[in-house]
This record gives sequence, C-alpha cells and structure tokens, in this order.
Amino acid sequence: MSGFNVRKSVLLLGAAGSLLAMASAAQAQQAPAATSAAALDEIVVTAERRSENLQKVPLSVAAVAGDQLRAVQSGGEDILALSGRVPGLYAETTTGRIFPRFYIRGLGNIDFYLGASQPVSIIQDDVVLEHVVLKSNPVFDVKQVEVLRGPQGSLFGRNTTAGIIKFDTAKPTQTFEGRVNASYGTYGTTTLDAGFGGPIVADKLAFRVSTLYQHRDDWVDNTFTGVSADGTVTPAKNAMGGFDEKDVRLQILATPTEALTVLASAHSRNYEGTSTLFLRQAITKGSNKSSAPRDSVAFDEAANNPQAYDTVGTSLNVAYDFGGVTLTSISAFEGSKGYSRGDTDGGAAANFPLGGVPNGFGQSMGKLRDLDQLTQEIRLASDGEGPLKWQVGGFYFDSRDYTDFYQRAYFTKANPNNSVALKNENTSYALFGQVSYQVTPALTITGGARQTKDTKKTRLLKSADTAAGVVTYAGRRFVKLSDTQPSWDLSALYQVNDDVSVYARVAKGFRGPTIQGRSAVFNADFTTADSETILSYEAGFKSSLFENSLRLNASAFTYEVSDIQLNGNDSNGNGVLFNADKAKAYGMEADAEWRPVSNLLLTAGVSLLHSEIQDKRVYAQVCALNGVVVCTVENPTIKVGANTFAQIDGNPLPNAPKYNLNFTGRYDVPLADGKLFVATDWNLQGYTNFVLYKTKEFYSKDNFEGGVKLGYESDKGYEVALFGRNITNEKNLKGVIENYMAAVYNEPRIVGVSVSAKLR
Repeated sequence: MSGFNVRKSVLLLGAAGSLLAMASAAQAQQAPAATSAAALDEIVVTAERRSENLQKVPLSVAAVAGDQLRAVQSGGEDILALSGRVPGLYAETTTGRIFPRFYIRGLGNIDFYLGASQPVSIIQDDVVLEHVVLKSNPVFDVKQVEVLRGPQGSLFGRNTTAGIIKFDTAKPTQTFEGRVNASYGTYGTTTLDAGFGGPIVADKLAFRVSTLYQHRDDWVDNTFTGVSADGTVTPAKNAMGGFDEKDVRLQILATPTEALTVLASAHSRNYEGTSTLFLRQAITKGSNKSSAPRDSVAFDEAANNPQAYDTVGTSLNVAYDFGGVTLTSISAFEGSKGYSRGDTDGGAAANFPLGGVPNGFGQSMGKLRDLDQLTQEIRLASDGEGPLKWQVGGFYFDSRDYTDFYQRAYFTKANPNNSVALKNENTSYALFGQVSYQVTPALTITGGARQTKDTKKTRLLKSADTAAGVVTYAGRRFVKLSDTQPSWDLSALYQVNDDVSVYARVAKGFRGPTIQGRSAVFNADFTTADSETILSYEAGFKSSLFENSLRLNASAFTYEVSDIQLNGNDSNGNGVLFNADKAKAYGMEADAEWRPVSNLLLTAGVSLLHSEIQDKRVYAQVCALNGVVVCTVENPTIKVGANTFAQIDGNPLPNAPKYNLNFTGRYDVPLADGKLFVATDWNLQGYTNFVLYKTKEFYSKDNFEGGVKLGYESDKGYEVALFGRNITNEKNLKGVIENYMAAVYNEPRIVGVSVSAKLR
C-alpha cells in the first residue's frame, strides 16, 4: 500500500472514530441546562431540489444566512467574501471583481482565461451561471447561501466535480415587507443592499424589487515618472483601485390557482472598476515576504487597469401541482459584454531591470464582445411525506460568446494586428433522476444518476498577424471536443435518535472537455484538456445537542480525480491546458453553532486537507524571464531549449489550503427597547501553494483576517453600528504573476458605520 493510501486510511478511520465518539459523548452528556430561549433556529436547505432540514440531508452542506453575508460585505466586498466562511471553501481572483475562482475541498481552476471552466458550479435562483463573468454576478437581497461539498453531478450536471455554491434570493410575498442595509467607510467605500415587495393582487400577484450599489474611491497611487509605453499613463495620486457596482432585480410571483405558480425574474448589472493590480517584484527571491506598499504601483501602460461589464438576465420558473406530483420548468437567459485591461507585468520595465537590462514591457486586454447563455430544465417530482420520494428531468444548456484578446503591440500602435478574435460554443444535454426511500423510520437510502453529453467548439476568427498583415499563425483554427459521461451518487442516512444522525455517500461526476484559445495571440496553437472524472467517498454525522442549543456537524472524505485538468503558464505567461494522470485527496470538515445562553452565539469551522498530484510524466514551466529562472524552484527540473520545467508529481493542488479555521461570536446586552451587541469574525488559512510547482516564494501560510462590529439593535427593526473589516490591516499574499515576481494582495482595512432596517 502506498504512503498516500496509508495516511489516508489512518486519517479517515481516525476521523470517523473521533466524529462518532464526539456525537455519542455529546449526546450522552446532554443536560437540561439550556433553556428554550437558547435553542437554535432550524436551517432549511434545498440541496436536493426540495426543502429539507439541513440535519436530514445525506451530504455535506453548509448554509450562510443573508444577514451573515451582508455583515462581512459591509466593507465593499464582492462574492469573494464567502472565502473561508465555510469549511472547505476558498475563493480568489487575479482578474478583478469580474472573474472569481472558487475551490471546494482543494478542487478548482487557476486559469485566468475568459473561457475557462471551473469544477465549482454557481447556481443562483435555480439558474446555473457557467461563464466566469456570470459567476461574478453580485449577490444582493439574498436569503441564504448553501455550499454543497463534493460531486453534485446527479442533480446539477457536469462541471460540479468539486461542489456547488447555491444562492437563493428573497422572493415576493403576500405581505408588504422590505429590508435595507447601508454602510460607509474608508476610501469612500459605500454599500447599499435593499429589497422591498408585497402584493399587487391579494393572493394572486406579488412583486419584489431588489437593488445593490457599491462604490469605492480610487486609492492607489501610480508613481511612474518615465515615458508611458502607450501614452495612457501619467503619475497621479489615487489613480486606481476604485469601483462602481450598480445592480437591480425585479421579481413577479403569480399564483392564479392553488396548483399553478409562476415566478418571473429580470436583473441588470452595470460595473466599472479596476482590474487586479500586480505589484512587480514585490516578492523577494528566496522568500514569500514583501515590503512593497499595497497603495502604490509604478505602471507605465494600460490606462490604470480599467475594467467594465454590463450583464442582463431573465428567468421564468413555472410549477404546476397535479396532486401528488409537481411539474417544474425553469427557463433562463443570461447575457454579458465588457472588457478588462491590465499592466500584466506589474510595473515599468525600466524600473525593474534583469541583469541590468529593462525587461517585461507588457499589457493585455480581454474583451467579451457578446455572451449569450440559454438554459432550460424540466423536472417532475413527487410531493408528500411518504417513504418514497423521486424526481426525474431533463436539462439543456447553450452558451456562445465572441471574445477578443489584445497584447501590448496593439496599444502602442507598433502592430495594430496584435490581437485575436475567438468564437466559443458550449452545448450540453442531460437526463437525470433521483429516488429516496425510507426503508425504516431510521434508515433512508438515496440514489441518483445523470447522463450528460457536453460539446465545446472554439473557432479562430482573426489571428495575430504582423504589422504588415502577414499571417504567421500556423496552429489550429477550429477545435471541437465532445464527451458523454454518466454521473451518479448513492447515500444512506441513519437516524441514531432524534438528535443525532450519521450518513455515508459515494459519488461520481465529471468536468467536460476544455479548450484554451487565447494562446493564438502569442502565435501558439490552442491547448486542450479532455474530460476529468471524480470518484468521491464521504461519511459524517449531524447532531443537534443540549436541547438544540448546539448544532455540530462533521464529515471525512477522500476522492480521486482521473485525467485531472490542470493549467500552467508558458514563457509568455499564457495559460496552457493539459491532463495529468490523477490527483488524490483526503480530509475532513466540521462546523459548529452554539448558543450557550440566549444572548451569546458562537460559531466555528475547521477544514483539513491533504491533496496530491500523481503523474511522474508531467512537468510545468517555471518562473522565467528571457530564459532566466527568477524564483527558487524546489522540485526536480529539466531544460527544454531555453525553457525550464519542474516535475509536479507529489505536489499539492494549487490554491488548496492545508487547513482553514473560522470563528464568529456575537454577544448581546439587553436594553428596555432593544440591545447593544458586539460581534467578531476571524479566519485563519494554512499553507496554500499558488502554482503547480513548489518554490520558496509562491505560497502563503497562516494568513489571517478578522472583522468586528459594535452597535445597537432596536426592537423596532433597525440597527446602527460601527464596523471594521480586515481590522488588523493584514497584507496577505493572495496570488502571483510568476515571471515578474509580482504579488496580488487582499483588500485593505475598511472601517466605517452601517445602518439597517427591516420593514414589515
């Protein structure tokens, strides 16, 4: 047995034994010390496409309430605010607020290509958001976020090998109600998140309008003093770093009969801001430490890194109850266009010489000229509380986009043909079903299956020719990849008693084939990756203890991804897709919510992970500029021409934290007409490697970040508070541009005041 399998077996057996012991001990020690006032509220989730108590779902699910998410977004944070709030979930970006990358249990995709696929699916109001730009759609007036860990292919399809993040927004009601959260803080950071609705025709027609406005002033200085490479940059204070986010959504709910429900939704987004700022040579060779300031750059081109996107979407959710079974149809359209431009080398080349010679003039821009995504799902599901529950359905997905990529010579007018134009198409068809049967009052068995055909096409519409228009590109101009794969899962939930249940689950899923066409801008051929498949095992327990004042859930897991899709970089910094033989991982997650007394609420979560790429044949190109390796590579290397490659066998998956700890606490002081409160939240992240190969520079370790809030909450439904995000002003390394030793950091400290109100 390999060392990996021995460690895995020991950890899983130990974790399983520990978890069961914890549950049994806690149950045995229950005492009637807690009063009913300290009981926790029930959490209802829709992880299996029907409303269920979180404690009765046979898979690893975590839920974040809307109020909890809004509290951590008061400092202007976007969807990335979820990172570290849920055990096993990590998120980051090196392309600004329009391109988040998500990782669950270590599985994700570090590719920055606009057409990149990810193994974490985003579902918003039952609509899948596949394109990376759509995944950045802001979350506002949200009711609840659910994180489903592990493969979810049976009910949610391909590209869910890691899991799902599911957002459910507040829906129209037959009573007038509303809520508003507003905050103002450092750098003019402003957030307004609000929703209001009620009946139009009593018991027949209702509406809800939701809106989000976020703003931050520019706060990063550009200190470049030379001659701008493209004529777009002059030295300036507060030149970049700001953003404006404007979103609105309208929902109409019609219930013309007791059997028919129709929910129509439309939303719009307008965003302008700054793409990710790369701080060149912020990382010193031999260490991941940096003394470079976060609020100052020396960019000589790219017009201070602008980005802007507009997105619209509509959906129609129709459900008809035939009595015993309900037929549901969900039709949706999403469209987007925009661009992101950046000084990709992270600074003026003359300021950062290599061997005494200026190096690394570079900027790039990705422009999404048009994106259209159409989805249709039809599902027939059983109703009622009988022992047998089932659902069957079909799903259709169609996404088409026209995307352009521009390199430096285009902007400096040295070569107006230094750009490429691509057309990307992705279609998918699927049939699925699930059956759940309560064998005994204590034992429920659930199984699901799905068959999916996924097809991708990329066509080169324009190549990056010479300034004189001479065609130099010799690679492929059209690539089509298609695959048909099954996904399935089987689980068992056993109710030990009213307060403790145990479960086990095995699941198989796949991520469809992927095409990387951006490489044509460097006159390099497309790169591709075939489908990857995952087989995952997990077991855990769920418990509600001490008269429901403590909710303690935990799980242990292991998985193997065959033909895993990975992404490296070539000497131009261009992403290169390839398949490795496999990756294996094992770990555990636990989360707890405890209200020992009625005015104190504590939560905590932990995730532990060991991941490992296994393929002795695979090498990744390392950090190099003009053939010179600029970082300290710790893996065996080989030389191919002028390029250096590192063996990645045995390395952890990129952006897969070895551990993550999160903690929140809130204490209330009752008053005659309300209460004073103090709240805090903290996150600690273990060793995280940013690239495929190991170095002394490109990783983070023991990053932490915290927030505090102090305020007054009235019995009448309003709140006033002071808050601080990243309260200790930690400068945490979040990403790198290898060739330029450039760093990407987290958000700065934001302190301010917030107000909120609930209207009923």
